[in-house]
Amino acid sequence: MAKMNQLAEQILREVGGSDNVVALTHCMTRVRMRVKDDAAVNFDALKQIDGVMGVVVDDTIQIVVGPGTVNKVTDEISRMTGLGVGEEAAELDNLTFEEKAQIKREKMKEMNKTPLKFLLRRIGNIFIPLIPGLIASGIINGGVSFAVNAGADPTLAIVQILQLIGGSLFSFLAILVGWNTAKEFGGSPVLGAIAGMILFNPALANITLFGETLLPGRGGLFGVIFAAWLMSFIEKRVRKFMPNSIDIIFTPILTVLFVGVASLLVIMPVAGVLSDGITSGINAVLDVGGVVAGALLAGFFLPLVMVGLHHGLTPIHVELIQTFTFTALLPILAMAGGGQVGASIAIFVKTRNKRLRNIIKGALPAGFLGIGEPLLYGVTLPLGRPFVTACLGAAAGGAVQALFATGAKAIGVSGLSLIPLIAEGKYLQYIIGIVAAYVAGFLFTYFFGFKEEMAKDI
Repeated sequence: MAKMNQLAEQILREVGGSDNVVALTHCMTRVRMRVKDDAAVNFDALKQIDGVMGVVVDDTIQIVVGPGTVNKVTDEISRMTGLGVGEEAAELDNLTFEEKAQIKREKMKEMNKTPLKFLLRRIGNIFIPLIPGLIASGIINGGVSFAVNAGADPTLAIVQILQLIGGSLFSFLAILVGWNTAKEFGGSPVLGAIAGMILFNPALANITLFGETLLPGRGGLFGVIFAAWLMSFIEKRVRKFMPNSIDIIFTPILTVLFVGVASLLVIMPVAGVLSDGITSGINAVLDVGGVVAGALLAGFFLPLVMVGLHHGLTPIHVELIQTFTFTALLPILAMAGGGQVGASIAIFVKTRNKRLRNIIKGALPAGFLGIGEPLLYGVTLPLGRPFVTACLGAAAGGAVQALFATGAKAIGVSGLSLIPLIAEGKYLQYIIGIVAAYVAGFLFTYFFGFKEEMAKDI
């Protein structure tokens, strides 16, 4: 832990010290901080810290330290600052005029962001806390399915137990999505969870409205997200006029009744049309565009990862799985990491820069297992041209995945870790695709993407 402590101390010093941090959280590879004063942050020194693989500046400062490390470093920073993970540092009343002005400027900057980018980030914030569970459940499910396909008896108690463990999250995913959505939009999380319960309640199948029997889960997670957002919206507005003495009773009652009825009459039908349109549209694009569509989708996915918006696609994968039993999009997008692995190996072979070689050695194992941010922020993006050649490698892999029409039965980390989740037994085809991404990323980078002088500032 001494190494983690030292890394946390260095990061905290370069972001302006404990007093400059007002919010702290993390995702799978990044420590995320919101600060009072951007001018107090030494971004150049932050990037040079041994153990920091990259820095992204957005509405938060995102410091890439890699999987496993991120939890420990965040915990150390939390201990040093006294700030809990996910906690705001102070109320506005306790801040100075300059601090209030800085926060107001940050809010104004946030208001000026594009609506699509803002929406994807919001969706990402809803799903990022669920990713460890999605990965664990997905891999357990994939392993059990692999065993059954290989001849294991599906009636064995151990197989049924593993199916229960692996499937539990997906059975109640709507509740967790509703909870996180309400929390993200400033409402009571439990009301958001109720929105998920309403839309996926099996009892819906016993209700007939306007001559049609309701379908549990109609509209999928898109409906849950919208219903939970509406819960938050209505709750905050009801609370404005509700007397404090009866707020705890009548605000949630009125909110749940209004949104519950609206969910059945409006949200489920509209979200159902939206969900059908998205899933059918993606399949149509892949059917018509074939290898070209696969190449373009994979080739342009790294820029989404670069700005941290890739988690916004999670509900689309979930909808595809619920509609078609697998997502054809995930294996294609997974090739983005493969292109980076190939590009990084090419740089490792060519460069004599010891620091760059050490970064690649440390980040490659995670890259093979589908966690590409360390290579992205520590290697390809800082060097410039290798980022482009990595995208070209990804495009080659995406074209192969589209050619073989591979799919994933569940959501998980990409790379080699995705193999157990591949649908219809197309494990070999997926491996061929990811090897194509490795090879193409290597060749494009080795011959066109890297020169030694690029590494002088690393």
